[in-house]
Amino acid sequence: MLKPWVIDGHCDSIGDYIRGKRTLRLGNEGGHWDLERAKAGGMILQIMACFIESEFKPGLASRRGLELIHSAQRFINENQDGVFLIRCQQDLNQLPSPDKLGILLCVEGGEVLGESLFMLDIIYELGVRALGLTWNQRNALADGVGEQTNSRLTRLGQSVIRRMNELGMLIDVSHLNEAGFWNVLELSTAPIVASHSCAYAVCEHPRNLTDEQLKALARNHGLVGVNFYARFLTEKGEATLDHVVQHIAHIAEVAGVETIGLGSDFDGIDQAPRGLEDATKYPNLAEALRKAGFCEEEITQIFFKNFRRLLLNVIK
Repeated sequence: MLKPWVIDGHCDSIGDYIRGKRTLRLGNEGGHWDLERAKAGGMILQIMACFIESEFKPGLASRRGLELIHSAQRFINENQDGVFLIRCQQDLNQLPSPDKLGILLCVEGGEVLGESLFMLDIIYELGVRALGLTWNQRNALADGVGEQTNSRLTRLGQSVIRRMNELGMLIDVSHLNEAGFWNVLELSTAPIVASHSCAYAVCEHPRNLTDEQLKALARNHGLVGVNFYARFLTEKGEATLDHVVQHIAHIAEVAGVETIGLGSDFDGIDQAPRGLEDATKYPNLAEALRKAGFCEEEITQIFFKNFRRLLLNVIK
């Protein structure tokens, strides 16, 4: 069976770690993702999201964001024999490492900044290299998809885009409303990512991207990390490996294979697709893509090369 290396654009596992539910070391602790299963699945880099839960918004969002970043750093420090933090291109060039898994930190929710641009520099200095501008709600930067508005970015949000470009931070537009998505593309001088989204034409969920958005990502040399969440994959019934392949095939047809990555959303979803139950199962997806007609080079692009190219074009 084909077993390519894997770069995963989004997991929420640090939430279990900060709440003391799991050490994220061993596969027998539950959940979808941990070091043991990630390495078994061929992973070389995990973009690890620090998701700010709704109960901390708005007043305690900055504090919670910093707590999550600190917790992620503690996890990395406790596991230095098996992981290392990605801060710069030199770190990216170490991949694939024979002994260590790369971790790139993302904050999921611009609420971490409060209403202050200087907080972006603070989290950058703490090791964060990607920011999801919103979750589903409105914040001081922009509106999330849950607001169902046509609002573009705020002035602060526009300043955040410009500063992220200067710093070399990856702009993540998953959860952002569509008007905000287009505004980001107008402003950003670097490629962007929708780290954990799917194709609207295949499943009509507001979190998914239209064909026009997918084509725009291709022109931007950005990408979409295909999400494993059942409600984004299919409108009816249980999600399976085949549904993930359908979304990948559609995006490839509309925007090209070079626009596709993986963004599992592991430990942020209540049930993974049948055949992709946890981080050991990536080879199942590779085999399913091969049977669907994707060649080995296309599969390796989807699994890690596209994300690696994107990060090398953004991270300084």
